[in-house]
Amino acid sequence: MIRALCDLPTILPQRLQRAVRRRWYEYLSKMDQEANMLFMNYGWADLDPGAEEIPLSDEDEPNRYCIQLYHHVASAVDLRGLDVLEAGSGRGGGSSYMMRYLKPRSVVGVDIADAAIRFCNRHYQISHLSFVRGNAESLHFDDKSFHAVVNIESSHCYRSIERFLSGVYRVLKPNGYFLFADYRGKEQLDTLRRQLRQSGLTLLKEQRITANVLRALDLDSGRKLQLIREKVPTILRGVFHEFAGMRGTRSAYNRFDNGDKEYLSFVLRK
Repeated sequence: MIRALCDLPTILPQRLQRAVRRRWYEYLSKMDQEANMLFMNYGWADLDPGAEEIPLSDEDEPNRYCIQLYHHVASAVDLRGLDVLEAGSGRGGGSSYMMRYLKPRSVVGVDIADAAIRFCNRHYQISHLSFVRGNAESLHFDDKSFHAVVNIESSHCYRSIERFLSGVYRVLKPNGYFLFADYRGKEQLDTLRRQLRQSGLTLLKEQRITANVLRALDLDSGRKLQLIREKVPTILRGVFHEFAGMRGTRSAYNRFDNGDKEYLSFVLRK
């Protein structure tokens, strides 16, 4: 799926990689007519088995680990009464969670996939939650429009992180927050940190959450396997196992486990 496609061999021209990823993303949005896939992240789980879990409704409980990643990132600051932009909103589950549980004044989700935006505008009927098509690397909002920008497990597919960060800085209000989480190869971590430093934003907090993500992948594997068996054509199941980060595949799971990739979360302020 899209994460697997983000790792296409470098022999493909960058523009072609982007086109293939976008086509695949559109396919995913069209195939999931029953709204089983509202989130497209690896998830987060507390490493303390006795830790108190965030309360969720029965409707949200199946997506607990994906929601917990959003909670870990977006609850780092108090969003109550704020205007929030999610760049790379995908199937909209994260924007919906933030609007319903964290109580901002508004949430706008922006995504490059037409099918995803059409799905979100049909599926979610929540006051002050909206979705628009757009490119995270060329945010089409006015200067100083948002108190917070959220970006989770999306930036690794962008052609220019510098352009993305420049847009984030521009659309943030003074003292606004950038709440960010994603993974990188270990050889790319210093580059990412340099890009964040050069964005003009001030780094307030950095956390390595690779172990939390691995724990979530383990705990959520049964649900994902059942969905794949029930909903995915046999010929595509191997691809979906890779996308879901299942143990034993050549997916991000093994790269996280052996240290080739690290998952980090950040809080930055303008």
